[in-house]
Amino acid sequence: MSERLPKGIVIENGSLQFSDASSPLFSGLNLSFPKGSFSSVLGKSGCGKTSLLRLLAGLLSEDVLWNGSIESGFEHNLSDSIAYMAQQDLLMPWLNVLDNVCFSDRFSQQKLNKLQQAERKQQASELLSKLGLSGQESVYPRQLSGGMKQRVALARTLMQDKPVVLMDEPFSALDAVTRYRLQDLACKMLAGKTVVLITHDPQEALRLSDHIYLMQSQPVEIETVPVPNGETPRRINAEMAELQQSIIEQLGGRDD
Repeated sequence: MSERLPKGIVIENGSLQFSDASSPLFSGLNLSFPKGSFSSVLGKSGCGKTSLLRLLAGLLSEDVLWNGSIESGFEHNLSDSIAYMAQQDLLMPWLNVLDNVCFSDRFSQQKLNKLQQAERKQQASELLSKLGLSGQESVYPRQLSGGMKQRVALARTLMQDKPVVLMDEPFSALDAVTRYRLQDLACKMLAGKTVVLITHDPQEALRLSDHIYLMQSQPVEIETVPVPNGETPRRINAEMAELQQSIIEQLGGRDD
């Protein structure tokens, strides 16, 4: 990648291996996610995409051995700069929508006074309105559709206001129309942040990304995939369809 791109997250000579595995999942891994850009990582199931994301988030279990360096160009430590959005919405069923969106405030190092709590709830309410959830503040997760739950999860992620957002297939369980709409919302709301999206969907990556990486083989190899012309979120057109087909073929979706 060009050195002129602002430094975001840089992995150098990384090696990752599960303690009960005979060979590493990653070996000699070098990968960069430029600051302020939207990057997607594509690959088959089991190739290590989620392990990569958990590595960045500092969520690897003790049975995983890691060697290598991870550097970042952020003001704080990388682990303190990250918001994580999983495939499941992970909403707390006993909390209403507003309290779910403000959930991270409960773990803030700085105790919020009543005025600050009120200001945060007002900010959360305005964010929910932007995501099309005005009037749903007092509703509980069980009363929401899948798409609405994911919008709440996106609002909760945004409320953390971290410079880095890691997303692990957050829209894959949704129907095509809802997924398309949430892709548009996420692209708009996450503008300016350093986003790393794990996805199985080439079209999703092509619509949203400034940079696309394809993970293949074990130990993992990383290939850079061309992105279409035009600003994100991109509309589906002939160029995108051609690139999508190329990615599918690279992933092994072609009969020889």
